Amino acid sequence: MRSRVIKTNLLVGVILLIGFLLTAWFSHRANYRVSLTALEQVSALTADSIYFRLSSILNRPVTIALTMAGDTFLADWLLREGAHLDEAEFARAIQSYLAAYQERDHFDSVFLVSAASRRYYSAGGIDRVLAPGAPENAWYAALLASKRQYSLNVDTDKTAGAGKAPAVFVNCKIMDPWGEVLGVVGIGIRTDVLKRILKEYEERYGVEVFLLDRGGTVEVSQGHTGEEHKDWFTLSGREQLRGAILDRRNSDANFGVWAGGGGENGETDGPAGPGSSYLVTRYMPELSWYLVVEQDAAPLIAKMRSQISTSILVLLLILASVFTVITLVIRGFNKKITGIIEQRLGLFKQATEQLYDDIYEWNITHNRCVGANTEEYFARIGASRRSFDEGLRIIAEKQIKPEFREGYVARFCTKNALAEFRKGNHHLRYDFMITQDGKSYHWMRIDAHVFYSPDDDSLHMFTYRKNIDAEKQKEGLANIDEMTGCSTKKATERMIDDALLHHPDAPAAFFIFDIDDFKQANDTFGHAFGDRCIREFSAVIRKHFREQDIVGRLGGDEFAAFIPIPSHAWAEQKARELVEALHFVCTDGEDSWQVSASIGVAFAPEDGTRFIDLYQAADAALYETKQNGKNGFTIHRPESREGEGNAGAGRSGIG
Repeated sequence: MRSRVIKTNLLVGVILLIGFLLTAWFSHRANYRVSLTALEQVSALTADSIYFRLSSILNRPVTIALTMAGDTFLADWLLREGAHLDEAEFARAIQSYLAAYQERDHFDSVFLVSAASRRYYSAGGIDRVLAPGAPENAWYAALLASKRQYSLNVDTDKTAGAGKAPAVFVNCKIMDPWGEVLGVVGIGIRTDVLKRILKEYEERYGVEVFLLDRGGTVEVSQGHTGEEHKDWFTLSGREQLRGAILDRRNSDANFGVWAGGGGENGETDGPAGPGSSYLVTRYMPELSWYLVVEQDAAPLIAKMRSQISTSILVLLLILASVFTVITLVIRGFNKKITGIIEQRLGLFKQATEQLYDDIYEWNITHNRCVGANTEEYFARIGASRRSFDEGLRIIAEKQIKPEFREGYVARFCTKNALAEFRKGNHHLRYDFMITQDGKSYHWMRIDAHVFYSPDDDSLHMFTYRKNIDAEKQKEGLANIDEMTGCSTKKATERMIDDALLHHPDAPAAFFIFDIDDFKQANDTFGHAFGDRCIREFSAVIRKHFREQDIVGRLGGDEFAAFIPIPSHAWAEQKARELVEALHFVCTDGEDSWQVSASIGVAFAPEDGTRFIDLYQAADAALYETKQNGKNGFTIHRPESREGEGNAGAGRSGIG
């Protein structure tokens, strides 16, 4: 009997032990895969967070350097420098200019290099003269030889005195109207600022972060700067990844890859143990740098293996306990592992919420929202118990500006998200204008991260919403015509259409200006003289309009203006004043030419409520001005407005 009991106990024990070992093994494998997936997701989201934070810091000096490079004061000062090389007062003018930018924007250094004298000016004076061929001036020669307008490089700050701290320099060319380089203006930011940011993420999430140039050289990290010219691929022993990482300059998405091994049991998509890491890289086009985030998987794997070994040992001691107790212990073990993963994701979510206005989660496979926060958002917009795609349509109709609605729905609908995920693109982005009160609109950006969730065998998507009104205002600088300071044709058309859309019934006047016989000026005195006439012509036009009025260059010697008016008579008087003001002599040295203008005027809403309608009406009036002798203006009066006065076109001008 005793022998039978022992055999039975042994048999039950063996069955329980085998059952537990099998259960523990499969549970470990499942949690192993979940942990790796979570690690990949956290690494990708960490890379996104670092990318947006660095972009917000470094885009500012880039924008300011470009603004300074386009400042006519700097160009004029450099053109006159040769005649004032020995005048201290002349040099102090540029010192004050550079010091003003440095103090106002709290930069570590602001400098100017003259292409003619090769003098290096800073807020402290003339620091040195750049010697041709000197190694420390290689950055200057490289920028002059490059087709790019600006570049970033890490170098010792020569204006920092004895400390000579490494800094990130934004160097931007200053060009004259003929495309020749007059000099280089630069802004320096200490690398310590960037290192503190990288250190913060490294300590919080247990990662290593590197910023590389296009050749793979480490520009900024905790251990190196660009001055050392260390190649990251050589340092890390990842030479086999050079092409895969550096060839992704045309993609704005993250690129994730496991490095250091082939995974457990011959796997090739996961870590093999000690020395294995998950790399997330992303190209930053506005900086021409690569962001590399490296997450070491060894601590997580070692911790998991240690925990499962401890659990097996404990369960062996209570092998005589009932199967239900063993089941509860296994469940507790699984819950503990899951808790570790949720804790890491929770920490990252808390940090990410500080950078974005709202974060929502969606189940793309099942076309529905996930979580109480997302369900509450759907309820607020009147989409309770609706599918995700239906909710997108409701959001678009209620909150998004009409011209962005279809693009918004097409970008984030389940069909497109699934298609992009299959192509390997896990990141979606869309910029659009949104309203909260139904009246005023502001710019919003949504960044979406699509990932596979093994918990429910579905694709999920996190969407991060951020107000980018300030960023769009900076982009508005690109809508300015460089020669005249007026808006470009596309920007003019867009702004006028927007004004007409929001105020369709408000009376307004649309003017078209054209320089009479302008080809004669070009043919007689050359295009440089013609450009001077265009600049003076545009300056007169801008002087006669307010800052909030829309004034644009439509091309060549043709300009347009759009302005709210109290009456048609007021607009006619305005046209008469402009005809007189635009009748002047343009002089350049011994060359002079009589400038005059032909003007066509149309009115909104009578002549149209779109840019194209007003343009066609004003252009017809402009044609009549040309036919009637030029140097005057014509008011467009279509047949539909005969009741207001004379039929045809009204004209006035200077004889």
